[in-house]
Amino acid sequence: MASCPGKLVVISGPSGVGKSTILRRLLAELPHLVPSVSATTRPPRAGERDGVDYHFLTAEAFAVRRQRNEFLECCQVYGRQYWYGTLVDEVAPRLASGGWVVLEIDVEGTLSILERYPEAITIFVEPSHPDQLLERLQGRGTETPEAMARRLEVARRELLQSHHYRHRVVNDDNVAAAVNAIERILFDAGLPPTATGDRRQPPLQPPAAQPASPTEARTPTSGAQT
Repeated sequence: MASCPGKLVVISGPSGVGKSTILRRLLAELPHLVPSVSATTRPPRAGERDGVDYHFLTAEAFAVRRQRNEFLECCQVYGRQYWYGTLVDEVAPRLASGGWVVLEIDVEGTLSILERYPEAITIFVEPSHPDQLLERLQGRGTETPEAMARRLEVARRELLQSHHYRHRVVNDDNVAAAVNAIERILFDAGLPPTATGDRRQPPLQPPAAQPASPTEARTPTSGAQT
């Protein structure tokens, strides 16, 4: 079990639910959030930069780091030959210095993270109906039927495990609403507010106290929390 001054935020959700779009919005609006850069053995795609989008490792280098226990979690994604993982040195030093680190990982990875960081703020993004995932994946036009079927089967298993998460947020084709919901969760957990980022409703202010008459007794009152 790890104890540290910073906070670890884990965001998961089935393929096609929009979690990457949501995370980009969160990072743009919340400067106190720092993303963890994952490692992978797949080759870079056009425009991707090593150390920014991913740490691109050879299969041999990835295996060596696994043997050295340098990953908080790692797995082969969607049954392909490529490995993905979260490096300890992407997370632990930032948490030790008081940072808020956010991970976008799958359910299995989250369960591994919780073994070391049980106090992590875990958020599962889900659709209002599973059929939305199929519609979104079809809309991408980038998946073969076999790959789409594989993603949907993984998504089905992940939805069944959403109870492992502390918070669940629905993205019903309204990214702004999902982002706002996650921001409220983070602010309630202690994330420092920004000039425009804290979207919690301000507490109701009690009316200004009126001077009591000489014969009027004062009794303490407490306002309800909203």
